[in-house]
Amino acid sequence: MWLTAMASMAAGSANASQESAEPGSYQDLVSLFAQWRAFEQPPDREGAPDYTAATFTQRHAELKAFQQRLAAINPVSWPVEQQVDYQLVRAEMNGLDFYIRVLQPSARDPAFYTTVWTDQNDTPAHDGPTHHHLAELWTYEYPLSLTAQAKLAAELSIIPPLLEQARLNLTGNARDLWVTGIGSMQKQVEALDALAEKTAGSGKGLRQATREAREATASFVGWLGQQAPSKDGSSGIGKDNYTWNLRNVHLIPMTWDEEVDLLKRELARAHASLKLEEERNRALPLLPAIATPEEYQVRANEAVTKFIAFLKDRDMFPMRDYMDPALRAQMGEYVPIEQRNFFAIATHYEPLTLYTHFYHWWDLAQMRDDPHASPIRRGALLYNIWDNRAEGMATAMEEFMLHAGLFDDSPHTREIVWIMLAQRAARGLASLYAHANQFDIQQAQAFQVKWTPRGWMRPDLDLLGFEQQLYLRQPGYGSSYVTGKYLLENLMKDYADKLGAQFTLRRYFEDVNRAGMIPVSLIRWQLTGQDDEIRSLNQAP
Repeated sequence: MWLTAMASMAAGSANASQESAEPGSYQDLVSLFAQWRAFEQPPDREGAPDYTAATFTQRHAELKAFQQRLAAINPVSWPVEQQVDYQLVRAEMNGLDFYIRVLQPSARDPAFYTTVWTDQNDTPAHDGPTHHHLAELWTYEYPLSLTAQAKLAAELSIIPPLLEQARLNLTGNARDLWVTGIGSMQKQVEALDALAEKTAGSGKGLRQATREAREATASFVGWLGQQAPSKDGSSGIGKDNYTWNLRNVHLIPMTWDEEVDLLKRELARAHASLKLEEERNRALPLLPAIATPEEYQVRANEAVTKFIAFLKDRDMFPMRDYMDPALRAQMGEYVPIEQRNFFAIATHYEPLTLYTHFYHWWDLAQMRDDPHASPIRRGALLYNIWDNRAEGMATAMEEFMLHAGLFDDSPHTREIVWIMLAQRAARGLASLYAHANQFDIQQAQAFQVKWTPRGWMRPDLDLLGFEQQLYLRQPGYGSSYVTGKYLLENLMKDYADKLGAQFTLRRYFEDVNRAGMIPVSLIRWQLTGQDDEIRSLNQAP
């Protein structure tokens, strides 16, 4: 696993210089980080990661020792960049504390036990709680080599013991998490069926591992279904816990109530802006939807070309060689009209609207090709701590580019940008109400459908269920798109104020990117020197 490899690499670097490091030095932090990441990996139990209640109780006590060691390091005299790293380590340790005390995915959320993943995420790590030994099918080249077959068979072999353990661990009463988790595990059955067909010519070891994993998953789905009628509890974590997670794990200087106010405002602004755009454009011909696969490919390629040229010609973005190929690899394909979900509807009117959101793929390319100098920022932060930066920038880029003029030659396309913002505000607001236990998941979905313009989010879409399930599983993720956008807008204001006439959009993007995939509050501190947000986060909310 990448976590183990990273911890080993950092530990080796730390041990080499530990003798010369002063107590309480930055090198002590790097060494502690390596040990923390190694500790964060759970022990094994009968061939699978151990998520039993007894082990979590023991690990929670051991976590306190790590937190005490961190507290003994005083970073106040360090450069800001190193103080930022200290806050990241603190946030990760708080993340495990929150998982054990409140979220308890191994006890409340059957989807936590999903092992097989068919597609790459567009974010630094999976968006939501996952266990520690996954089978990432998208990383393999098919047909599989003998070495790859053995590796994949080993990854699949943990599924039977893990799901047996899950029957002991899943003692929670969160009905919506339980019911939606059944659907997640059924999708694993389907993924394993597809894998079996795809690798039918492979050796006996992989075929047996796939079959046993499939049988164990199907049996687990049946068990979940049997237990479901007894589950009648709420799935939200409550306002106070939600706020604690925002402030202490994701380092967002807001509360549940403040996020509600922000998302209400953004939902209203998106709808009002859409109506004004429609008025402005009412005499113009409507946008035609893409009608054939051939037209889709032409329009998609044209959109990427236009976007890259726009950024380059205006010198508003630090151009990199990976940007064009990263977008072209994610252009998607034609979808028949009756099968289009919200994002497919948007891209079949104008692919460029969603491609601005694909800033994600530039982030991933940068992490791969130009890793951060700090070992603490080099890989993905745990517990989705990166969410407000990753999703916030991807969402902000849509409106940034609208205001910068990318869609001036296609006025109706501007309307789609506002529709996308309304959808993200609606789904985020619904998730906030769900975590306050004011909505169940059906009410959250209905709210999202109601406030997404033009009927583009329908009750029958799989996307609707996926999104609200994810946001229920990962508190704060549903709001992070809009909250992160707001924080990045605020950062642009403060950075422009600091730089004065020296400010450019290119410098803004370059310096934000250079800071790494970390919470925006920390990027703001590093770029502007303003530490008011982080000081407020280090106090009780």
